[in-house]
Amino acid sequence: MLNNTMKKVVRMVVRLSLLGLFLIFLIRVIFLLNAFPQTFSKDDAPARRVAIVFGAEIKRDGTPSVILRDRVETAVTLYESGIVEKLLMSGDNRFEDYNEPESMRQYALTLGMPDSDIVLDYAGRRTYDTCYRAREIFGVDSAILVTQAFHLPRALFLCKVFGIDAVGVEAENYYYLKRSRLIWNTRELLATVQSVWDVYLFRPLPVLGEPEPIF
Repeated sequence: MLNNTMKKVVRMVVRLSLLGLFLIFLIRVIFLLNAFPQTFSKDDAPARRVAIVFGAEIKRDGTPSVILRDRVETAVTLYESGIVEKLLMSGDNRFEDYNEPESMRQYALTLGMPDSDIVLDYAGRRTYDTCYRAREIFGVDSAILVTQAFHLPRALFLCKVFGIDAVGVEAENYYYLKRSRLIWNTRELLATVQSVWDVYLFRPLPVLGEPEPIF
């Protein structure tokens, strides 16, 4: 009797696990399909006044990682091409010795980007926070989102939820190892589900403050 009960429990756990995995992949596929027609290369992107550059890991010496340099370089190219007028660089700065926005700014300056057209958001701790604050704090209602292909579907979803008419441009100036891409895409599966929970269930409030409209 006990063995039969255990078998039923195991079968139920396996079925629920498979169902959970199916739902996770389904949400990801829906996000990818939704993002496809809204994603452009940096050469054929439609004009917007602002490009939102999403933060990523920086090195111990404060310089941007390759993935972050890729995003900044892509955004600067959009600016130099006249596709955007301003760059909103949003990242994590919750610790005194960790400052993603400033790291992005410093690198952009080395690429010839005018400091007067760079706007920093120091409280973009997550993609959710960046999109929320872009609309509520910086008054952005239309933007190009600059990040890698694995991240764009979630970024587009969140920015549109918060009322931003957004399109995406892939940062693809570097070659990334298959192992790295696998890790990023696996993490993105869970992050995508988290974004759905945040939007439709939890609605967390990011760090806010006084409005600082870009224009």
